[in-house]
Amino acid sequence: MTTQQDLDSNVNEYTIESIQNFHGKYPKQLWYLFFSEMWERFCFYGMRGFLTVFMVERLLFEEASANLKYGAIQAFIYTMAFIGGLFADKILGFRKSIFWGGLLMITGSLILFIAPEKLFFIGISFSIVGTGFFKPNISTMVGALYKEGDVRRDAGFSLFYSGINMGALLGGVICFRIGDQFGWNYAFLSSAIAMMIGLSIFYFAKKHLGPLGLSPLRERFKSEKIKMKDLMVYAGSLLIIPFILLLVSNTDYTDMLMYIVGPAAFVYVIYEMKEYALAERKKLFAALLFCIFSILFWAFFEQSGGSLSLFARYNIKHELLGVNANPNEINNSANTLFVIIFAWIVGLIWVQLNKRKLEPNTVIKFGIGFLFLAGAFFVFYSTKFFADADGMTSLNVFTLAYFVITFGELCLSPIGLSLMTKLSPKPMWGVMMGIWFLASAYGQYVAGILGAGMASPNKEASLMEKLNLYTSGYQQLGWYALICGAVLIIISPLVKKLMQEVK
Repeated sequence: MTTQQDLDSNVNEYTIESIQNFHGKYPKQLWYLFFSEMWERFCFYGMRGFLTVFMVERLLFEEASANLKYGAIQAFIYTMAFIGGLFADKILGFRKSIFWGGLLMITGSLILFIAPEKLFFIGISFSIVGTGFFKPNISTMVGALYKEGDVRRDAGFSLFYSGINMGALLGGVICFRIGDQFGWNYAFLSSAIAMMIGLSIFYFAKKHLGPLGLSPLRERFKSEKIKMKDLMVYAGSLLIIPFILLLVSNTDYTDMLMYIVGPAAFVYVIYEMKEYALAERKKLFAALLFCIFSILFWAFFEQSGGSLSLFARYNIKHELLGVNANPNEINNSANTLFVIIFAWIVGLIWVQLNKRKLEPNTVIKFGIGFLFLAGAFFVFYSTKFFADADGMTSLNVFTLAYFVITFGELCLSPIGLSLMTKLSPKPMWGVMMGIWFLASAYGQYVAGILGAGMASPNKEASLMEKLNLYTSGYQQLGWYALICGAVLIIISPLVKKLMQEVK
């Protein structure tokens, strides 16, 4: 474990104060975290982009079953993010958690490269646990680069979020193309290589991070006792892999666990609230409310990896604006490409509205995000009106829906990460970031159930039958999103009071 121990070295070159008292718009440490996260997201979104298609075409799962298993896999990834955040807060610290998570992700991807059909659930289980340790803690480290009240924090998270989208764009296109043309095991290999690059960048960045992300036990225990606690976490995370394998391979067990984990996590946060003053408790309640609505948002949005992936594979023509294009590559990349192009424009709009004192508060932005989400699903629904007699429909309209959905995401996701650190006391940053990702877990879980409900129970269903089933489902999601947006806008004054000075 010398590599893990070495992550605690070189802490004297920088102090927390010198890092946080940076000049300019971004601290230089942010760029290391940016590129580490970019390659990790290449790995994650690369696999996400072809997982459902792989399960249908290589593992021969029915479409409904593939949707459920996709939802379960994604749900456990984000559930483990809560657990990973908890262990980082209490024992490992963010730095060792990130490194350990990266090693597990690489292991999982390599297992899937070696034997993707025979060892599918084993490799996926390694990746689930690894992502749980990596994802929430690198996001939390971004928040730690800023002092409380630093107005540059949102800009930092926006830049970090663009790194996420660059990785998602590259991974979504490259991994699917490699898998489709050369074999899906090579797609898994490309994910492993991307994670190796990201982890290497993070490792060599440690000398610039000073004491950021080190174990919270450093000042309370001797190094031997800390090492023992670290080893217990590492061993425990390996021992839980067979349990994750059982849960993911059998979605009935997934249902049972999801009924327990979420309520237990919320009870834990409420229990922790008693340690804080009334003002801080109000902010935490506001954070939990945002998490609840984010469950609904991601349940709709994450159809992209499940039902929309299959819809693109079988019902969408290979032509975009007169040019030959693979619908699944568009499905995996259009949203992220639009985010990269338009994120800065949306940011400028907020700035200009702020100057005129017209910028909507965060709650209204969440509501607007749902309204865009509703519009996108109504566009997905409208693809049925552009279909030919064989049930094949327009890639142009399909892509237009992703253009609309992008603005919904830009109203919610970038500020969500920042909000968890703004509304939470510092000792609960890791836990609340984990809760944010746990909410995403439930969104993914519900997404799988919704996607399975749209799939035809008839394995021999025609493409026209599939088209009608999926588009009818998208129409329903559009109405649900519209209702959620309206509710958020109506209750925004109450939530704003809970948030107090946080905007």
